Amino acid sequence: MRTYLVVIDDSPEAALALRFAARRAARTGGGVIILAIIPPQDFVAFGGVQATIEAEAREHAEELVATAADAVMQEGVTPQNMIKSGKPAEVVREVIGASDEIAALVLATAASGAPGPLVAHFTGQDAGTLPCPVMLVPGGIDVARLDALS
Repeated sequence: MRTYLVVIDDSPEAALALRFAARRAARTGGGVIILAIIPPQDFVAFGGVQATIEAEAREHAEELVATAADAVMQEGVTPQNMIKSGKPAEVVREVIGASDEIAALVLATAASGAPGPLVAHFTGQDAGTLPCPVMLVPGGIDVARLDALS
């Protein structure tokens, strides 16, 4: 099955990438993997504080994934949800390497300014090294236009 991998966070561009991937999957009989990444935390000398920070980050990631999954299901697609910890580019590469079904990594650029760290990574120094295409959704695109394209 053609599956689109979307990395979700709090950014408006992540919501655009998710919408595009969900609509494409619905129209092509594909699937969506929603990936939330918990970046490495700075070490805090007090173990209880460190554990609380990590638990809060995980809880936030779970909320992001649940909200994203609801949006994908509104398009008639049941997503696969993942929460992973680590450096974002490494986690994405690991997830893609573990599945032959991933047809594309769907990311969105920021509406203005720098494109975002994952976009910069996979279209810059690591461009061409993934075993699947990277699909970029412009962060400033109108939702109606996005829907017409997907």
